[in-house]
Amino acid sequence: MNKLIESFEKLNVPFDEFTVEKFQKYMEGILEWNEKINLTAITDKEEFISKHYIDSILSYHFPEYVNAESIIDVGTGGGFPGVPLAIVSPDKEFLLADSLNKRLKVINELASEIGIENVVTVHGRAEELARNKKYRESFDLCISRAVANLAVLSEYCLPFIKIGGFLLAYKGPDAEEEVKRAEKAIKTLGGKFKTIKSVELDGYDHNIVLIEKIKNTPLKYPRKAGTPSKEPIL
Repeated sequence: MNKLIESFEKLNVPFDEFTVEKFQKYMEGILEWNEKINLTAITDKEEFISKHYIDSILSYHFPEYVNAESIIDVGTGGGFPGVPLAIVSPDKEFLLADSLNKRLKVINELASEIGIENVVTVHGRAEELARNKKYRESFDLCISRAVANLAVLSEYCLPFIKIGGFLLAYKGPDAEEEVKRAEKAIKTLGGKFKTIKSVELDGYDHNIVLIEKIKNTPLKYPRKAGTPSKEPIL
């Protein structure tokens, strides 16, 4: 876990031996479960630390993240970026959403075993969950990683966010091009592009797109399950 510790120090993320132990146990648990359930394509531990852990915590000092109390992770998969952020931010509340319940059962079991107490999961598709009054426009921040292109992702995520809150989308090298293609979707759904934050660390160039929620999302969005990905707002 030396690589993770070095990254904590470079990013100025506070940690202690218990923090590192939680990251260690969660990785071991995910890799063990991964033999039965598809949770990650990354099975090399060093690569796991770089691509799942370090990538996830890059936003720790972003003001949009610092000021958020309630956070939803849409399409969390094996718990990324939600679980790593929850471990280093025990004062924040995280809701991890995914369409595959078996993944969420693993996250729940591991979080309980390890003592990650600020994570709750919910099973369902984003298009359906965002129509539930309990979740709609009720989060300070939505985070999402490797789920869909930004036009589609905006329809999945912006309906969850309060006015004044943010979408924080973890993106690859084509982030700028994705933002251009998603301009209409972002505006239609009540968002406003703010910036792309690029962080170079551990040999990887990470891009995080920040979109501010400036207006309520029209009630017709998100459209029914499957439609945003088939017919994105372009």
